[in-house]
Amino acid sequence: MGDFQTLPADLPAPVDDGSCAHLTGQRWPALPLPGTDGQQHDVSAWPGRTVVYAYPKTARPDHAMPDDWDMLPGARGCTPQSCAFRNHHAELAAAGARVVGLSVQDTAYQQEAAARLHLPFALLSDADMALAQALALPTFEAGGETLLCRVTLIVRDGVIEHVFYPVFPPDRNAQDVLAWLSAHPA
Repeated sequence: MGDFQTLPADLPAPVDDGSCAHLTGQRWPALPLPGTDGQQHDVSAWPGRTVVYAYPKTARPDHAMPDDWDMLPGARGCTPQSCAFRNHHAELAAAGARVVGLSVQDTAYQQEAAARLHLPFALLSDADMALAQALALPTFEAGGETLLCRVTLIVRDGVIEHVFYPVFPPDRNAQDVLAWLSAHPA
């Protein structure tokens, strides 16, 4: 099935198509989402800072990824991105931010990834795409599925404070978020 822990050297970089330009300053909608921890999570109600990293689809050892996955700009890298947020979780918490992942896979699919990758935070499921539609998040099609484009949002007291888009390379995203948080203390 391939090694999804590392990124190929020739991975195509996504371009900024402007599809996230509207997000900074937007209020997070009051839409509770199921998490891999068995809880419902309403990011709009959380005080302080939350890092929400939206990703297309985590690879599973027992499932093939869509054809040409590595050639789709911004598709490959969900596992390395999640692992980077796991590895920097304590530093992000020390910087005053909680972390959650977000995708359109159902909670059962996400629970396998959360357990296998030992993630210390919840992955949230937007399987019905209600949040994606409410925020007008960018999407793309692969393997017959509509998936979220990779974007990381800093939400502060229910309002999107900063947007990382496009995110590339995905395994560096957690470090980029830490650098931004350090430069912009709460």
